[in-house]
Amino acid sequence: MSNPATTRALWQIHLCVVLWGFTAILGKLISLPALPLVWWRMLTVVAVLALLPRVWRGLRAMPARTRWAYAGIGALVALHWLTFYGAIKLSNASVAATCIAFATPVTALVEPMLTGQRFQLRNLLLGLVSLPGIWLVVGGVPAGMHAGVAVGVASALLVTLFGTLNKRMVNAGDPLTVTALELGAGTLLLTLLAPLLPLVIASDAFSGPLLVLPSAQDTLWLLALSLACTLLPFALCLVALRHLSAFTAQLSLNLEPVYAVVLAAILLGEQQELSARFYLGVAIILGAVFAQGLLASRDKPADARQAGVDEAHRIAD
Repeated sequence: MSNPATTRALWQIHLCVVLWGFTAILGKLISLPALPLVWWRMLTVVAVLALLPRVWRGLRAMPARTRWAYAGIGALVALHWLTFYGAIKLSNASVAATCIAFATPVTALVEPMLTGQRFQLRNLLLGLVSLPGIWLVVGGVPAGMHAGVAVGVASALLVTLFGTLNKRMVNAGDPLTVTALELGAGTLLLTLLAPLLPLVIASDAFSGPLLVLPSAQDTLWLLALSLACTLLPFALCLVALRHLSAFTAQLSLNLEPVYAVVLAAILLGEQQELSARFYLGVAIILGAVFAQGLLASRDKPADARQAGVDEAHRIAD
């Protein structure tokens, strides 16, 4: 007979992954360009976290050098979110979510270079297996969405960078404090980029005024994105992972792009815009993702909460 606490934790972690899958859907529904969308999302989360005394205690206890390091990671998080939602605006939610899945095998290649871990040949092979998937994804979307694929791949590379750096510092601060610090730094970076971005990227998908209030509908979607799809799963994930193994946790977290693609088909009808070739590419990329997760869990039975904190720091796209 299964343990009731474990069963409840499994339901909780899958609810988290479903909520994270909705972030791509909401990115498509919100009419704002990527820059103000991400800025309002980050600002809302930071404002809520600033109300918690625990966050301020964590900041006071954190060395200045560590604060600066997390602020730098927060800048990468902001750029990742900017490119992720830019990819959604340039293509659709399914394409952007699939590109992010490519980050897992790429991380297996990049992580040894940034952390000094021993390089494993099988990780290179898994990365190579993903390449035909990317090729099929590109060929399976209309030509007008190819820019979205390119931006989505750039977003996946940013996930690789800040995800690896977060792993190096995962025990250097309270998770809520780290989240507030990273997103606060990201909000500041986007504020500074706002007048410059239109000069660099001439696309309505990215730039837009920050201080213009969103419409009533966009405000509701932004609150759902910030609270229901960011802070709620963050807290629920950390609770659930107390009762799960690292293997189960990682396998569950890897389902995020699957949920996102399925939700996009059900709620947005995106399967009508994409061919069977695209979905074959998705299957290949996700196969590499799950293979990497299975092999990593077999080699390093890490603490499940470590896996969850890594994902929570990522804030699930």
